[in-house]
Amino acid sequence: MTRNKPLVSESRNYLVTTVAQAKEITLSWLKELDLCNAIRLGLPEVDDRYHIWRVPLRNKQSGARVGELVIDAYTTEILPEKTTRPEILEARLLKKDEQRAAARRRPTVAYPIPNLRNTVGLGDCVELIDDMPAASVDLVFTSPPYFNARPEYSEYEEYEQYLLKMRQVISRIYRVLNEGRFFVINVAPVLLRRTSRSESSKRIAVPFDLHRIFIEEGYDFIDDIIWVKPEGAGWATGRGRRFAADRNPLQYKAVPVTEYVLVYRKRTDLLIDWHIRNHPDKKAVADSKIGDDYERTNVWHIQPNTNSKHPAAFPLELAEKVISYYSFKNDVVLDPFAGSGTVGAAAAKLSRRFVLFEINPDYVEIIRQDVGTWLGEASQQILWINCAPARPVQQPLLPMVVNR
Repeated sequence: MTRNKPLVSESRNYLVTTVAQAKEITLSWLKELDLCNAIRLGLPEVDDRYHIWRVPLRNKQSGARVGELVIDAYTTEILPEKTTRPEILEARLLKKDEQRAAARRRPTVAYPIPNLRNTVGLGDCVELIDDMPAASVDLVFTSPPYFNARPEYSEYEEYEQYLLKMRQVISRIYRVLNEGRFFVINVAPVLLRRTSRSESSKRIAVPFDLHRIFIEEGYDFIDDIIWVKPEGAGWATGRGRRFAADRNPLQYKAVPVTEYVLVYRKRTDLLIDWHIRNHPDKKAVADSKIGDDYERTNVWHIQPNTNSKHPAAFPLELAEKVISYYSFKNDVVLDPFAGSGTVGAAAAKLSRRFVLFEINPDYVEIIRQDVGTWLGEASQQILWINCAPARPVQQPLLPMVVNR
């Protein structure tokens, strides 16, 4: 086939015009570093915005990317300030080799199947989590209390006290969460209203402080999903009203219409595919596949509508998406700040089991009134912890046996 249109590299009069030339320059550089036997080349690409070639460098045995070589397309010169430094390449190669050796030494592990049944617990979730068996949960999805944004919902003397509480929960959940499974948290910056005209309101970046805690407690950051609400939802905070009226510079404040859905994974060397390949219930895996109407980006437009009596409930649709995307059917989903039980309703609807912890007895009572609509007759099999059902149950979670 005759090529009529010249390559971009040719039209710009580059000296390096082809993939083969970029590879030749890269191999010569690797030879000088004595790394030819350890590194193979990815597909070179020309970046005509900056007039450079980018050549991916991969571990020859594992295929993992370890760096990049950048070449000046006009001069053929290697750009050291943009290229991965040789000492970094060697360190990454050594680390990958060590990880691969550790994986070979790792004994075959059985796929963990939690044996918890549907559970509702009344009390401090920190204490209730301490009573749970290790590796007994497949997914955590929760929306923790807002720091003092709604006095009827939660109240802490100091922000540091709030963060300490969150760390206690995040740390303890690490023990009960299965290896390589997900902790998803819905959280947003909090606006503390001013108490007088002589003071300013204060906005606290809660998601960023919680992110630091997650990383320090051994989780890997996976995704930042943005939940977008209709514009009218943000005006209720009062933020932006002054600027809308006066339009003076320095007064501008954006009306908040988003919240974060942050996704973390319990640190592991197991790939996601391991969970799919080794799951003992192949039918559950097949039945858990997601349809074509899934969210394709990290921006989710979801109406905040809810029928809950809870002052800060999130919509059922949000819980359904998270549970569908990050768990299989029959998995156990934990919400340590259950509120009125939205996560439980979504889990039951999607054929997952739930563990709901809530410190407010009024909200637990709402859950009690609603579980019949979630589970039908199966609601009689719920384990109630520290509650006052018709048949009180006062016991830790350890002896639970799932009815499958």
